[in-house]
Amino acid sequence: MQHEPAIIAGAGPIGLACAISAKRRGLDPLVIDAGALANSIVRYPINMTFFTTPERLEIGNHPLVCAGAKATREEALKYYRGVARAEGIRVHTFTKLIGKSEVETSMGREAISYDKLVLATGYFDHVNTLGVPGEDLPHVRHYFDEAHLSYGQDVVVIGGKNSAVEAALQLFRAGARVTIVYRGPAWPKSVKYWLRPDLENRIKAGEIQARLGSQVVEITPRDVLVRGALGNEERIPATRVYPLIGFHPDFELFKRIGIVFDPETGRPKVDPNTLETSVPGVFVAGSVTAGTKISEVFIENGRFDGEKIFGSSSERLRAHALYEGIRRETGE
Repeated sequence: MQHEPAIIAGAGPIGLACAISAKRRGLDPLVIDAGALANSIVRYPINMTFFTTPERLEIGNHPLVCAGAKATREEALKYYRGVARAEGIRVHTFTKLIGKSEVETSMGREAISYDKLVLATGYFDHVNTLGVPGEDLPHVRHYFDEAHLSYGQDVVVIGGKNSAVEAALQLFRAGARVTIVYRGPAWPKSVKYWLRPDLENRIKAGEIQARLGSQVVEITPRDVLVRGALGNEERIPATRVYPLIGFHPDFELFKRIGIVFDPETGRPKVDPNTLETSVPGVFVAGSVTAGTKISEVFIENGRFDGEKIFGSSSERLRAHALYEGIRRETGE
């Protein structure tokens, strides 16, 4: 691999937005990704619709046109493919950054060199785990795929935030017998306002079973062992199990590159104006800037990070103002 003026690790919306910021300042960055283009969106459930309005997902002033009020997964994938093509962005997919100066492809490992390295790797490739026996069984999936596959089956969903609640509702409507297990005593306030009453009504009607204040102790090929707040244990039949308990950035990559980050929060030490890390020439963008607080950064506000990295002082100030404006509007 030849020397590059800039390498951007992560071909998601924020990585592509960073590439656009670089190109419009005369650079021709190389974008790499361990998976496909917009791999995090590829992992979304089929036929998912974004909560965010289309203009908040747009990058590079390219309009996102969709059939309804909100974009679907398929429309978003088509959009980001189109933006990469229109901008002439060089993208190498299935090329994983494994260290400061090395990538890995299907052909093996290869050295890299650059003037700037931008980590826009997100968090969706690194799931939070339960750490219980049986979690690696083949019927256990940390990503929700398609509700139709669970028709007529006993399914346990683990988690209580939006992804878990939405999955439980879709599974119920696809004909599965669903139990949702959440360690908290009540559903989080962050659950979307239209999902909470739907879930509560399904539970009240006995259509979805719920175990609040409960921890999963073990997963077997036939059931899930759950322990309640009072120490009582119960085995819940399950032929499919979905632990949907969140994600985290690749902290091991931070370590290999030498980036200093807070061991408790996972936040990398950065210059807030330029997003440069403790390693000169290495920058972060998007959700990886927030460590474990991944809900602080979305496509909506992270898409401005490229302006901070590649822009002038005035452009950085404008990007910061836009970022803060989006945060205030979304309540984050």
